[in-house]
Amino acid sequence: MLGEKVGSISGPTSMKALPAVNGKPTFETVASGLSGTLAGAEVQSFATYSATMRNDGSFQGVCPDSGVVMTADGVATFSATGIGSPTEDGGFVFKGAVYFDATAPSLSSLNGVAVVYDWIVDADGNATWDLWEWK
Repeated sequence: MLGEKVGSISGPTSMKALPAVNGKPTFETVASGLSGTLAGAEVQSFATYSATMRNDGSFQGVCPDSGVVMTADGVATFSATGIGSPTEDGGFVFKGAVYFDATAPSLSSLNGVAVVYDWIVDADGNATWDLWEWK
């Protein structure tokens, strides 16, 4: 069951092709300097993730401990996985789960919590990351 919304972060991304995995296209996305709120704190977020096409044409994405959220009182790192698809306008939509490891006191409520998300990127590379606690 979805719990309360815990964050909304947005900003620019860039994407590049990586070597294919078993003949399937793979892309890397870098999200640098996204900003917003998380657990009530103002944050900046940085992440790199890759996504590989699956047999059905959807993409499976992974951010293996390569995400960072910074706030005035410290940081959190995160890992995420998700499933997504291209949109008609040239963007992407992913839905998945993310797990935070926060040392920042303002983000400590995210430790040990499963958080689910919508990651929406428009055709120009502008992303919005909305996050909810999963209860």
